[in-house]
Amino acid sequence: MNITSTQKKEINIVEMEIAVDAQELREAVDKVYKRKVKTLNVPGFRKGKAPRSMIERLYGEGIFLEDAVNDLYPKAYDQAIEESGIEAVALTDVEILSVEKAEGFTFKATITVKPEIELGKYKGIAVSKTKYVVEESEVEAEVERMRERAARIIAAERPAQSGDTVTIDFEGFVDDVAFAGGKAEGHKLELGSNSFIPGFEDQIIGHSTGDEFDVNVIFPAEYHAEELKAKPAVFKVKLHEISEKQLPEIDDELAKDVSEFDTLDELRSDIRTKLTEMKDRRATDEMETKIADIITEGVRGEIPEVMYQNKAGELAQEFSYRLQSQGMNLETYLGYTGMDQDAFREGFKEQAERHVKMRLALETIAVKESLVASDEDLETEYQKMAERYGVDVAQAKAAMHEKDVRADIACNKAIDFIREHAAITEVEEDKTPAAEKAPKAKAKATATKKPAAAKKTAEAKDTEEEKKAAPRKTAAKPKTTKAKEKKEDNDK
Repeated sequence: MNITSTQKKEINIVEMEIAVDAQELREAVDKVYKRKVKTLNVPGFRKGKAPRSMIERLYGEGIFLEDAVNDLYPKAYDQAIEESGIEAVALTDVEILSVEKAEGFTFKATITVKPEIELGKYKGIAVSKTKYVVEESEVEAEVERMRERAARIIAAERPAQSGDTVTIDFEGFVDDVAFAGGKAEGHKLELGSNSFIPGFEDQIIGHSTGDEFDVNVIFPAEYHAEELKAKPAVFKVKLHEISEKQLPEIDDELAKDVSEFDTLDELRSDIRTKLTEMKDRRATDEMETKIADIITEGVRGEIPEVMYQNKAGELAQEFSYRLQSQGMNLETYLGYTGMDQDAFREGFKEQAERHVKMRLALETIAVKESLVASDEDLETEYQKMAERYGVDVAQAKAAMHEKDVRADIACNKAIDFIREHAAITEVEEDKTPAAEKAPKAKAKATATKKPAAAKKTAEAKDTEEEKKAAPRKTAAKPKTTKAKEKKEDNDK
């Protein structure tokens, strides 16, 4: 491989001409011949047995050349990028300029390169950090949740009440016709959980074990199944079992049952400590988000659109993986939210722009402040990666290129630098009642209108029962979240 010329054509676009010698081309042609000979028909020869000269005479000398060139140019391109030191963002176009078996081939690569940016203020950024206080009511709420989890479920010999779990069979009908997905047997439903469409659970209350009855409902106008929207429906229901929770007393015995502590006071103290740590992390995350907003808003430069597109694709893929880890595939999620693939991907655009701008800013700050990864830093990071993924250090090094790991470490140092040089003011938590904040929050939500894909993955998960088209509520539209620029989220 030889770089014959490099020219900057326009902002962030470079054209590079690359030559591959005849020896490399001949070796690639040999490999293609061995790979394709078994698929070619040559009269008088069994498949795989025809001489190469005979095949070239029959199909033309160039039969293996195109595949050989296609095999070679990606590797040649990667070597050229490595050798030139160009920070490539994307290979925009490839044009084959000449191909001669005796001389090799040349091609022109049009490359989108990483932009140079200008920074706004990054030293002495004035930002507030909220001082959150753990209320005793929060501690008691957590104790109550533990108590709920420790509850015994026992059969109830009485009519069903809100809070009971019932086991039912049901089948739904619209205009006296059963609809797909509207039938289940032995289904467990907690009354009052609002997991079914409005009115369904209320009409079970008061019935006893063995009762068979009708439940009349109207599907919501925004229901996910088009054929059921706003339609009245009748469900034939049979009630098999009623169970109720038997809650334990809140005392030392509860503490022993739900934790490693012997007394309720010790348990409450531990809860208080953990809630304090959680709120401290929240305050830090919020502060760092404010800093990131200031940094990214100060970024100036012509950033290639392909960088945003690539990052949006990565974020969409990561979201899809998280869905899978929680038992839901992307197709089902899109069905619940009413989005297509394009809308789903578009939902990550704003977040992708933040990521790209922040990464460029951190890389620029690292250069300006001479923040680099030492060999010791590198080894420590590889060790952390090995522990995180359950592999040995050698495997971690093979999986992640040293150049990329060093860049990530430098960016993390830039984050530390920004934080250390920020002017942080601690402020008390705003305890204005949520109801008084609602109009302002609603107006903001309407203005920003972030797409559904920005919602936390955990909120996207449905239970197996909720996946049926049975009397279920419409899948909730995802809430919006702001991406936080934490260390571990620096485009690794």
